[in-house]
Amino acid sequence: MPETPWLSSEKQRLVNLLLTSHQTAFGRPLLACERQQSSQRLISQELFAAEQPVLAHDGGDDPKLSYANATALQLWRRCWGEMVGMPSRLTAPANEQNERATALGRALQEDAITNYQGIRIDSKGQRFLINNARIWTLWDEQGLRCGQAAAIGSWWWI
Repeated sequence: MPETPWLSSEKQRLVNLLLTSHQTAFGRPLLACERQQSSQRLISQELFAAEQPVLAHDGGDDPKLSYANATALQLWRRCWGEMVGMPSRLTAPANEQNERATALGRALQEDAITNYQGIRIDSKGQRFLINNARIWTLWDEQGLRCGQAAAIGSWWWI
């Protein structure tokens, strides 16, 4: 039986980067369950099951989503295979993509921002407002930027 994609060794390493980069950026853990003794697999399961939507994209010129937890998948009404790998700009309506890019650029310059809000769009074309989001830079084991992540505090349909 194949492994669920969010528990692959590659995604477990990415989850570790998400969590350690969040701790560095904000001085607090992303997950309440983070403990030194917890296995990486357990922590990956906890992040995937978290109530707060969490997404990440790579550091490419047109970044592609590299992670989305179950809450984010439900919010955007996409399955893992549809969401992970798609250009992250497509999470926002076309007329909101410049504002989104500006916020991501600011987060990249500052390494992290809080209290972000913006309009997003799900796979059916329904718009929603995300509020009180945190965006932070992902750093790899060599200290190089390798993407960005976001955790969304709240959202509502518009």
